[in-house]
Amino acid sequence: MRNHIVKFILLISISVALGICSRFIGLSSHQALAVAIFAVSILGTLFFWDFRLSFAFIGTSILLFTRTIDLENAIRFSSLEIILFLVGMMVLIGLLKDAGLFAWLVSLILRIRNLTAKKFLIAIAIISALLACAVDEVTSIVFMVAAILEICDYFEVDPVPFIIGSVLTTNIGSSGTVLGNPIGILIAAKSGLSFEDFIVKAFPLMLICLAVTIFILVIWYRKALTQLDRRIKELGSNEILIRLISVPAERQLMVCLAIFGATLFFISLHHRLELILGLETNTVLLIVPLISSGAVMAWKWRKAREYIEKDVEWWTLIFFLFLFIQAGTLKYTGATDVFAKRLLEVVKHNPTALTGMVLWMSTIGSSILDNVVLVAAFVPIVQSLKELGFALQPLWWALLFGGCFGGNITMVGSTANIVALGILEKERNIRMTFFEWFWIGLTVGLITTVIVWLALLFLPFYR
Repeated sequence: MRNHIVKFILLISISVALGICSRFIGLSSHQALAVAIFAVSILGTLFFWDFRLSFAFIGTSILLFTRTIDLENAIRFSSLEIILFLVGMMVLIGLLKDAGLFAWLVSLILRIRNLTAKKFLIAIAIISALLACAVDEVTSIVFMVAAILEICDYFEVDPVPFIIGSVLTTNIGSSGTVLGNPIGILIAAKSGLSFEDFIVKAFPLMLICLAVTIFILVIWYRKALTQLDRRIKELGSNEILIRLISVPAERQLMVCLAIFGATLFFISLHHRLELILGLETNTVLLIVPLISSGAVMAWKWRKAREYIEKDVEWWTLIFFLFLFIQAGTLKYTGATDVFAKRLLEVVKHNPTALTGMVLWMSTIGSSILDNVVLVAAFVPIVQSLKELGFALQPLWWALLFGGCFGGNITMVGSTANIVALGILEKERNIRMTFFEWFWIGLTVGLITTVIVWLALLFLPFYR
C-alpha cells in the first residue's frame, strides 16, 4: 500500500512539474494541461498497469471539461477507424483459434527431417516472426509458448532459452507488415503508408534483422542447444512430438484459411482498389476486416457473441481510443508544433540526425513503455514536422522499427514479453530474472536497431 502511495505522489509530482515547465518554455495554459494529462496517462500506465483505463477516462474528461478540446475534435482524434480495424482482425483471429491453425502450423515444423536443436530453434524463430506478421504478436506468442513448453517438457530441458528466442523474433516479425503490431496500423492510418509500402520496405529489412537475431541466438544459447541435442538423440522420433500437437479437422481449416487468405489478399491490394474506386486513403484497408468478420459471424452465428465478447480485447482497445484522443489534443492545442520546433533546434535542422533521434528515442522509450503509448505520443510530433518542410517517410519507418525492436530490450518492453512470461510463471512456476532477459534482449535490440539505422541513413529507398 505504501509503495502505491509513493508511486502516486511521484506520478502527480512529475505530471505537475511537466505542466509547469511547459508554461516556462512558452506553452499556453491549454497546451500545458494537455501535456500534463498525457503524462499522467503514460506514467499511470507505467506505475499502475491495472488502472491505466481509469487514468485515460479521467484525463480525457478533464480535457473536455476545461475546453482544452471540444467533443467534435475528440471524436475525430479517437481514431475510431483503427479501433474498428482491430475489432475485425480480432474476430478473425478467434476463428483461426477455433480452427486450430496455429497447432497445425507448429505440427508442420515438428515434421522436419532429422530434427536437431539448431533446426528447432531456427524453426520456432521463423514461425514466430511470420505468425506475428500474419496475425499479431500476442496471438502468435500465446500459441508458440504453449507448443515450446510441451516440447521442452517431453525432452526435459529448460524452456527459457527457446521462449526468449520466440519472443525476441516475434517482436522483430511484428514490424514486417501492417498487421503485426497495433503501431503498424496506427502509423499506416496516420501516415498514408499502404500495405504494399510495408511489404516492399519494412518486410525485407525485418527479414535481415531476423536472420541476424537467429545467428545471435544460436551462439548465445549454444549450451542449451547442446543439451537439447543430447536429449533428442536419447528420445528420438519426431512422431511422438507431432502427437503432442492436436491437428485440426482439414475441411474447417481450409475454409478458415480461405477466409483469412481472402482478407489478406484484399488488404494487400487496398491502395490500388482505393485509387480505382476513388476512395479515401486506407478506406479499403480498414473495412476489409469488418466485412470478413461480418461474414464469419453470419457463418458461425451461434458463436458470434463469443467472438465479440471473448476474442476482442475491449479493455485494450478502449484504452487506445482514449489515448489517441489525448495525443490528438496535443496536436489540437499546438503543443506538438512547439515540441517539433524544439526538436529541430536540437538536431540543427539536420534530417539525418532527426531520423536517428526518432529511431533511438522510440527504441529506448519502447523498452520502458508500451510501444502503442510511445508511438501515439510521437505521431502528432512527426505530423507537425511535415508543416515545417521535412520528408516524413524515414521518420515513420524509424518510429515503426524503434517501437517494435525496442520492446526486446527489457522484460516489460512489449505486450508479447509480458504475456509469455505470465504463461511461463503460471504453467511452470518459472520466474525469470531481469538480467536473464536483459543481456540477450539488449544485444538483439541494439544490433537490430543499428541495422535499421544504417538502412535509413544510406538507402534512398527509405526516403
